[in-house]
Formats: sequence, structure tokens, C-alpha cells
Amino acid sequence: MKRGARLLTRLLAVQVIAAAGFPHTAHPAPTTMNSEFAGIGPASEVPAALQNARWAMLDPDINVLTFRSMDTLFTTRTVARSGPVSRLPRADHPLDFTYTFQGSTYPAEAFPDRTQTNALLLMKDGRIIYETYRNNSDEATHFIGWSTTKSFISVLIGCALEEGRIRSLDDDITAYLPELKGGGYDGVTIRQILMMRSGVDYEERYDFQNPGTAATNHVLALVKNVSRFADVARTIPRLHPPGEVFAYKTIDTAVLGWLIERVSGSTLSAYMTQRLWEPLGAEEDGFFIMDGPPGVGREFSGAGFNGTLRDFARFGQMMLNDGRLNGHQIVSSDWVEESTRSRSRAEDSARGGYGHHWWTMDDGHAYAAIGLQGQFIYIDPATRTVIVKFSYFPPGDESGQEESLAFFAAASAWRP
Repeated sequence: MKRGARLLTRLLAVQVIAAAGFPHTAHPAPTTMNSEFAGIGPASEVPAALQNARWAMLDPDINVLTFRSMDTLFTTRTVARSGPVSRLPRADHPLDFTYTFQGSTYPAEAFPDRTQTNALLLMKDGRIIYETYRNNSDEATHFIGWSTTKSFISVLIGCALEEGRIRSLDDDITAYLPELKGGGYDGVTIRQILMMRSGVDYEERYDFQNPGTAATNHVLALVKNVSRFADVARTIPRLHPPGEVFAYKTIDTAVLGWLIERVSGSTLSAYMTQRLWEPLGAEEDGFFIMDGPPGVGREFSGAGFNGTLRDFARFGQMMLNDGRLNGHQIVSSDWVEESTRSRSRAEDSARGGYGHHWWTMDDGHAYAAIGLQGQFIYIDPATRTVIVKFSYFPPGDESGQEESLAFFAAASAWRP
């Protein structure tokens, strides 16, 4: 039985007992930690109930809520907005087209309900054509982007490169983070990390019954907050020669987040505020979830950024405009082209290839930021289209992702 389902069963049992008039204690027994992770690593000062909630946050019974409530589960650090809000003009239009998926054709208006959508926004030529919020969310709701965060980090690396804080993408990462000398990252370039070709031994697999490095790191850093997510990079071994093998891994992005910290002399959130969020003209503050308490924790740079639907769309529109929005050249057009050009072939053919922390589509034009369980920023320069979707897919739901990409391609070709 799934973790969330077990929780729901227990809640229903309590309601049944209360309705039947059975006596109950005024002071229930203290919450105990879920045995599935309690034995992984040292004890934590995070309350047991909160650890249990973090452990279950991906579960399909509750992720419709947890994916937009991360500030109730974690310590956070604000990425602050400031100044004039960049305007997003509207030209609202019904979704009067169809899309094809697995041999069947569906009306576009059925797509949000078919694919567990919390929020969806579609822009053409800089204008909002369609915007919807589901499940009691609205334009002020902050959704977690999961691994769409990686594409934000890509832009920040481009900014740091332009400022001369990073001398060259072909520099050894240890020139900036000497803490990584002697481990698997020693001799790996920043470019190789951006391409997910670091070669370090970190399989992106979360089998908690037989936890490897990634699963253990998830528990220690994000559930228990007893270590920093990026710290495993200090001692991680090498599996492949740097640059040879594409293998998607969140630890690579965590290292890049650490790099931004180091070269900016500040926090990741402060640098993102200054170089991206303020000049973007964001409507609301964003925030990162942290892997520890204030003064100790670091931003979960691999997948922890949260923001509103419209502000994610502004980020997408900035990329579509060759790095420019709100009167600011936020990142160079050269970086936009460089980072979104495919350099690796993904095992998942639906996603095509991979550039510098951006997924590329097989059509050769579109590219996307894609996050766990249905988070998307889809950009097609050929049709001037930006689509943002926040979802609550069940874990491991590949069909939801494939259907979403099919819809995006049809929406991109659509001429309202």
C-alpha cells in the first residue's frame, strides 16, 4: 500500500471510531518516524511528523497539495521581486484544436483534466492565450518546479560567465571549488557538468528499499536535514571518464549551485534575485526550499525552486526573446543559443536530447525545462510559443509526460 494511502486509511479509521462513540485519548501517542527511512543515517532534529510528511510528499494521494505547499514542509529562502512588474498582455482564446496521443485524437480542452493539471498557461507572441488554475490554486499560488530549476541554474551560470566570475566553461570545477579535489569531480569541467557528462557515480534512482547514493542523499539532506545535498560531491567516486557518457543526475546541478554561491560571494537566492528575478519583472517573490535550517542549510539548487505560473512564463518568454525581457538583456542571446543546443541524445526519445541543462525536442526547434511528475516550461522559437504546466502526476508516470509533449507540439502549431 502506498504511503499516502496508508495515511488516508488511518485518518478514515479515526473518523469511524469517533462516529461510533468509542472513547479516545485526549493525548495521542507521539508521532513516530516511518520505518522505511528512519534507519537511514543519523537522527534528526526535524520533528518526526514533518519528516514523515516530506517522505510522503510525492505520493499521488497528496501531491496535488504538497506540490504547491512546499513552504509548509521546508525552511525556505526568498528570491525577491522588486520594481515594475513586466506586462503580459492577453488575447484569451478557447482551446479549439485537437492533439493526437497513442493513436487517439482528443480535444485540447480535455487536456488539463486528462493530465492531472494544477495550472496551465499558454502564450503566443508574448500574449497570454489561455490560463487556468485547478484544485483551489490561483495566480498567487507558488508551485514547485522540481527539475525545471536546473534550467534556471543554467541561465545563472550564463550570467556569471558574462560577468567574468567564471573565466571559462572549460575550467576544472576544482579551480573554484577546491573542496572537490581528490574525488570524482576532480578534473571535470564546468561544461561537462552542464551537459550532465561529469562521469561521477551517482545513479538517479530512488529505490528506498535498497538505497544507493541518490536515495540516501535525498533522505539525509531533504527529509532529515542532517547533511547538505551538495556535500556528497566531495567524496563521490568516478564511474566514467569525464565528458564521455551522458547520465542525468541532480548532484551535477547541486555542484553548479555551489559554484554560483562561491563565485558570487553570496547565496544562490541573492544572486538569482539580482541577476534574474528583479530584472525579469517578476510579479511575486519566488523561493527555494533549503536542505537545512537557517544559517546551516543551502538552497536545493537541483530541483527546489518555487514560483507562480505567470512568473515561470515570464522566464520562458525571456528565453524566447533571446535573453531579453522587461527592458533588460538578462542573459546574452549567445548563451540562449549555446545552452539550448542539443549535445546528448536522451534515452527517453520523447524528450529528444539535452543541452546545457535544457531538454531539446526532436523537431529541432523547441526546447523545454522538465521537472519531476509533470512540471514543464516549453518554448518553441519557430512559432513564438511558451507553455507552462504544473501537474501532480503519480510517481513514474511516463504516459503523462508523453501526452503533455504531444499536446505542447499541437498547441505550438495551433494558430488561434
